Amino acid sequence: MSKADERNDITVEEYVASIGDELIKKDTRTLVTIMYRISGSEPQLYGVGTIGFGVYNYEYDSGRKGEAHTLGFYPRKGKITVYLMDGTTRYSELLSKLGKHTTTGYCIYIKQLSDVELPVLAQILEESYRNIHKKSQNGPIDRILWQTEK
Repeated sequence: MSKADERNDITVEEYVASIGDELIKKDTRTLVTIMYRISGSEPQLYGVGTIGFGVYNYEYDSGRKGEAHTLGFYPRKGKITVYLMDGTTRYSELLSKLGKHTTTGYCIYIKQLSDVELPVLAQILEESYRNIHKKSQNGPIDRILWQTEK
């Protein structure tokens, strides 16, 4: 997500309040609290409904460059998508302890937070945040982390 994709028409709190499903709204507030605690960054709303925390810069050999959220998730009915910008592969051991979920390259899909162990999810998020933050300290990240790191 680039800063250009950031929404400015409503606040994160207005977006969360607009979620019709009370369970998804509750889970969203829980994830906002966890990600804020980890990142120390205020949540930003991107696109249709991604809530992101912290930013890092990237610049690839192709010339593509921008900013992306360091932590983020997209709450939807029936599925919460948690984004790990450094990929899910590096967290396979922790993911095996997480509970009911599925994954793709950089996404963890959870139906509801009660299906997973929140301390394990928080640990994964903390490690991902630290990893990306460390890699971005010396300038823009030069590759798509989830595709290149194990």
